[in-house]
Amino acid sequence: MRIALLACLLASPLFSADDAAWLQTKGTLIFHDAFEREETGTGLKDIGNGWESATADRVPQIKQADLDGGIMKIASATKEAGHAAHIHHDAGFADGGVIVRFRFPGLNKAEGLQLGYVDRSLQGVHAGHMCYAILSPTTLTLKDSMTGEMNLALRKQRADAAAAKQKLPADLEALLKKKSLSVPFKTDTEWHVLTLVTEGDELRFGLDGKLIAKHRSEGYAHDPKRWFSFLVGSTVWIDDVKIYKVK
Repeated sequence: MRIALLACLLASPLFSADDAAWLQTKGTLIFHDAFEREETGTGLKDIGNGWESATADRVPQIKQADLDGGIMKIASATKEAGHAAHIHHDAGFADGGVIVRFRFPGLNKAEGLQLGYVDRSLQGVHAGHMCYAILSPTTLTLKDSMTGEMNLALRKQRADAAAAKQKLPADLEALLKKKSLSVPFKTDTEWHVLTLVTEGDELRFGLDGKLIAKHRSEGYAHDPKRWFSFLVGSTVWIDDVKIYKVK
């Protein structure tokens, strides 16, 4: 494995749990896709098997998801669409998560991946953004967006402070800082298997059977996680997706 983390993290007790085994033994498999087909076009539902590409109709002339040899090759038309490629599928659980086999193909310098859970029916939350793991070339971030930066009341406070050219109130700044956790992380171009699970108010991210980071915040406990989503600003390849419901 070529994922580099700080030595202190490698020695941490975090690295004892295997969330893939937890999902498989405690959960029910509610969705699986190995992408063994061809897409039918570039529209909202043309990936097939229940996936929706929420940004597809912005640039119908550009293929952002190519099913090729059992791999969903995502290449975001971020500049043309004015938004990173957003691809989601129904999920629906309180506790549970996903197992995803993925690869950064090395076609662009800033390849990354944001994946997590969305519920567009949520009131008071921008676009239903709930919680995410964000992989960048140097950092992994776990984020409670629902009770953090995507909460409409908090967004208004931030906008008001910016409009008045004032600093954020200290209590708001402290609250927002508690809503995410970042650890050093280095991507490569190998195939890996990740897990992203929620259990109660905890979000956990694992890679190749090792738990890399976990974070607790009340937004993670929301029921249900209605959609599982990928947000891709550049290029990533997805080989296999499994969604499990534990509770």
